[in-house]
Amino acid sequence: MATTNWLVSSPTPSVFLHPSVNPRLAFASIKNQTLVKTRVSFLGNAKRRLPAVLSMTATEEGAVKSVLPGNGISIMVNGCTGKMGKAVIKAADTAGVNIVPTSFGSASEAGQTVEVCGKEITVHGPTEREEVLSSVFQKHPELIVVDYTIPTAVNDNAELYSRVGVPFVMGTTGGDREKLYESVEKAKIYAVISPQMGKQVVAFLAAMEIMAEQFPGAFSGYSLEVMESHQASKLDASGTAKAVISCFQELGVSYDMDQIQLIRDPKQQVEMVGVPEEHVSGHAFYLYHLTSPDETVSFEFQHNVCGRSIYAEGTVDAVLFLAKKIRLKADQRIYNMIDVLREGNMR
Repeated sequence: MATTNWLVSSPTPSVFLHPSVNPRLAFASIKNQTLVKTRVSFLGNAKRRLPAVLSMTATEEGAVKSVLPGNGISIMVNGCTGKMGKAVIKAADTAGVNIVPTSFGSASEAGQTVEVCGKEITVHGPTEREEVLSSVFQKHPELIVVDYTIPTAVNDNAELYSRVGVPFVMGTTGGDREKLYESVEKAKIYAVISPQMGKQVVAFLAAMEIMAEQFPGAFSGYSLEVMESHQASKLDASGTAKAVISCFQELGVSYDMDQIQLIRDPKQQVEMVGVPEEHVSGHAFYLYHLTSPDETVSFEFQHNVCGRSIYAEGTVDAVLFLAKKIRLKADQRIYNMIDVLREGNMR
């Protein structure tokens, strides 16, 4: 599956090149690491289920039609000053979803007005969040909040949404994920929580989890090398990479999450990783390289994304999915993007 993009070496020596490793590989070899037994599951706390049969009752069909864009659903995008937040607003606007002209940001952003798709959105700071959210929710009873803020705000934001009772789609990675699920479960609100919103990438992650479950130990003894490249503004290691690595660990590979090679320098991204210059400010490139103990066999898994449209479109699908579940008063309340994929009703 790999292409040559990741195999472009910098014309000058790179700190990521290991002298004892094949110079084709722009990352250091990680061997003999202790197996990390804590599973980072893409499914979160949800139990894996067999694919759903895509048949609907008349009530379900009505719910599907009622949540199509233009049928009462409103979203409030927190983090609208960021590129991901703006991308979601554009995708939602194109889909015909109503966008509330209110958003939350940092204290330094409070009072700012952001114009996206001809809409002026007022940013509110931390001190007035609960009062503002309660007021917006009262005015828009079918409101769904979309969160693309920062990792350190994940838990505080989730607790706020839980207190007010507003359903939400959490696209922000990081934070204490166990605490995040606990907050939502305790409040009994509806939410889609996912470290990855790109639908096609989600399908790849689901396939990895199935392989890990069905063939544990298949790669026992293999060494793993992982590189992930994102725009410099992404502060944390990718939740997607961690989920894939957890699958490889169940397949028998020893690897320490701290050894993920994080590429954040624009020059290295262009020269070493092969990121197009126009996408340095917004991309997600991943490479997982496996080598057998005797170094006679190797496998590469790679997925590269330029831009943010794949995540924005997936987020809008998640919003419509969640709105349907709310209208059906579904027993299950916490979902992820695999649930959205299973539904089979994406645009």
